Amino acid sequence: MKHSMKVNLQVWRQKNTQAQGNFENYSVETNPDMSFLEMFDVLNEQLIHDGKEPVAFDHDCREGICGMCSMVINGNPHGPKQAITTCQLHMRSFNDGDTIVVEPWRANAFPVIKDLSVNRSSFDRIIASGGFVSVNTGNAVDANNILIPKDIADEAFEAATCIGCGACVSACINASAMLFVGAKVTQLSLLPQGQSERQSRVVAMVNQMDAEGFGACTNTGACSAECPKGIPLSVISTLNREYTKAKLNGI
Repeated sequence: MKHSMKVNLQVWRQKNTQAQGNFENYSVETNPDMSFLEMFDVLNEQLIHDGKEPVAFDHDCREGICGMCSMVINGNPHGPKQAITTCQLHMRSFNDGDTIVVEPWRANAFPVIKDLSVNRSSFDRIIASGGFVSVNTGNAVDANNILIPKDIADEAFEAATCIGCGACVSACINASAMLFVGAKVTQLSLLPQGQSERQSRVVAMVNQMDAEGFGACTNTGACSAECPKGIPLSVISTLNREYTKAKLNGI
């Protein structure tokens, strides 16, 4: 097995939200067993050693959980592999001498902060508008006190696996957030705890989504195809159905 490889990078560099960005070229000596983010660590060490500004990029857990590692790699959010995040992508997915183009999420609702780091606070505001269950304070009730059929629990859990990374928005030609919002609405609409705010929640979240400037869904399916957690398109159907019911009820 080859233990070293060299790749050529074309990396988007942008000083801040107002600045005009451009691609810069770098050459990095790396290892096939390194993760993509570890390769960027090597690049940044190289840049710092040369007295240059390191590349800003988002990361946190590096375990495919937090959804921070938002990079578009050769045109694909999170890279060429399916059902993984950027931090789970390894350099063995590329060949020695490859040229790899790396850029940030592209969406008006995700303005670039610097280089590959974007502002995804629009997702936070959507969640704050209704993606929660209001409860009285006090002792927590044992979860098993409320029995939920397994098929319902499984469907809710599938929607709940959304990590809010924004790959769905980046992949969509309209920069739509329908998969993200659909996953959050679906999760709570299925569970008993979410019933009391079910209709007001979906209207509030959709209104906030529109206010943030996300585009409309035209059912291309790119969002689900690029989702690292495989959230199905059915959550968008659920979102549309829940919203229609709420509006018919005058919410």
